[in-house]
Amino acid sequence: MTDRGTGGRPPRRERPARDRARGAPHPATATGGEEKPSRPAADGPRPARDEPGFASRRIAVDILSGVLDDGRPLDQVLDHRSSMPAWRSLSPADRALVRAIVSTTLRRLGLVDDALKRQMKRPLPSKAARVRQILRVGATQLLFMDVPDHAAVSVATELADRDRETRPWKAMVNGVLRSLARNRDEVLADQDATRLVTPLWLWRDWVETWGEDTARAFATAHMVEPALDLTVKSDAAGWAAKLGGTVLPTGSVRLVPHGTITEMDGFESGEWWVQDAAAALPARLLGDVSAKSVADLCAAPGGKTAQLAVAGAHVTAVDLSPQRLDRLKQNLARLRLGDVATVVADLETWTPKAPFDAVLLDAPCSATGTLRRNPDVGRLKKAAQVEDLAALQRRLLERASGWVKPGGVLVYCTCSLQRAEGEDRVADFLAGHPEFERVPVRPEEIGGLASAITAEGDLRTRPDMLPDPEPRLAGLDGFFAARLRRRDAAATA
Repeated sequence: MTDRGTGGRPPRRERPARDRARGAPHPATATGGEEKPSRPAADGPRPARDEPGFASRRIAVDILSGVLDDGRPLDQVLDHRSSMPAWRSLSPADRALVRAIVSTTLRRLGLVDDALKRQMKRPLPSKAARVRQILRVGATQLLFMDVPDHAAVSVATELADRDRETRPWKAMVNGVLRSLARNRDEVLADQDATRLVTPLWLWRDWVETWGEDTARAFATAHMVEPALDLTVKSDAAGWAAKLGGTVLPTGSVRLVPHGTITEMDGFESGEWWVQDAAAALPARLLGDVSAKSVADLCAAPGGKTAQLAVAGAHVTAVDLSPQRLDRLKQNLARLRLGDVATVVADLETWTPKAPFDAVLLDAPCSATGTLRRNPDVGRLKKAAQVEDLAALQRRLLERASGWVKPGGVLVYCTCSLQRAEGEDRVADFLAGHPEFERVPVRPEEIGGLASAITAEGDLRTRPDMLPDPEPRLAGLDGFFAARLRRRDAAATA
């Protein structure tokens, strides 16, 4: 089960999207930033028989509450080590349905909230946080998924009835969703879809930075669940043929997966790893790293580390989180790439024993470039956090620059579409560090994607790049990368 989004061929369970970018935008319901009440447990004895699909919808509500009310990243909520037992006990088909409901809700949250607001006389109070998630789950199915209207309304009403704190809202849930089912086509035709799916703080920044047309192109890409990108050790064409994919100009293999990733040919034998095509580009900017010492900073989960190891580098992978570094080690073990030094350390206090020939700093960032794959990011991050992250990036770039040998290369990158975390950081750094010079990116280094090279010579990928007639096969994550060389001592004397 997948959320294909606007413009893609709808999957079996998903209603073809009817979004149309027309008319004046309508603000979504003001639900963010409210008090976060604890989620009540279901009370009372269960009926002998639940509504069909009840358990799946209840878990979808739980997951959305964890993300939107508790502020936890979706990956963390679904992590096998911390996720709720009920989620782990679902059948594969029901898990797929839950993922489809949750991802579709998060991708189109602005549209869902706006549609609900039009059916309500007054906004919900903060104490009704779980009611809000029940309404969102029901509305998502009515608007965007191939679920019978009566089933979406009936299960949502039952969900409200089964909790003490939501039971008083049972009639309201039923009435609002029945109204939405009646008015669905009118609502969708009147919504400014590409405006509403983008959180307001991001919309303002992107319009100012990129212009409204590009901001709308970003939004269109973010409504579509992307395909799977793989980086292969060797023979990309051969693996594309085996897996039913295609080779992108950048060398990554792109495909729409069918079934579990871990069961795909080549996974267990370590022939490839999952990595967005844009994320695979910064490591290439280091050039020929064979037999060179390379530091991969903020390295987990290890995609770039694996690239460098396959290229023959002597890699030191550094990450602050022991858990994330354990995951990196597991990934490298599956890939049969064992000759990598790993260090758990805070880059603001750690100092290497010796400088490196090359340093790759994939700095902590807002991750707004990954909304195609992580639709929760735009709802969890805020503009103030970008400012804090930019200050951290400035400090880390300052420290990492001291670990590069004369003549060595430093690549700074972030998976963000915010200039404050990319172009502005490098401009600020170069202004204060005459010992470093920018080495412009060449189109042939990145598969001929000349449009991804900025006027200054840096790399800037965007979600509206790599167009394709099939929307799921189009696009790139938003990445920024700059290549900086420390001048030889003689050159700076």
